[in-house]
Amino acid sequence: MHKTINTVNAPQAIGPYSQGVIYGSLLFVSGQIPIDPATQEIPKGIEAQTNQVLNNLKHIVESANSSMSKALKITIYMQNINDFAIVNSIYSQYFTEPYPSRSCVEVSKLPKDVLIEIDAIIGV
Repeated sequence: MHKTINTVNAPQAIGPYSQGVIYGSLLFVSGQIPIDPATQEIPKGIEAQTNQVLNNLKHIVESANSSMSKALKITIYMQNINDFAIVNSIYSQYFTEPYPSRSCVEVSKLPKDVLIEIDAIIGV
C-alpha cells in the first residue's frame, strides 16, 4: 500500500502525478521545478531557481514527516552543465554528510523552460 503526499508549500502537480509517494519506508519525490508555490512565479537565474527547487523539495519531504538528512538518491536535471559548480554550491547547503547518492545530467529542455529540475528518494 502506498500513501500520496501533497502540500500547499510546494507547487501543485502540473500533470497527472503526485508531489510524492510513500511506499514502505521510502518517499519518492517527483521532479520539482522552480515554481514559487505562493506566487506561481519562476525566479530568474540558476542560483534563484536552484534554491527554489530545493526549498520545494524540502517542503514535500517535511510534509511526509521526514528530513533532507534522510535523502538516499537525488537526480538533478540541468539545461546547462556549465552551471554545475553553482548548483553544487547551493546543493551543499541543503544536504550534509553522509551525502545521498546523486546523478546530474544535462537535458535539452525542461517543463516551463526552467533551468533545473530535481527529484529524490528519501527515507521515512
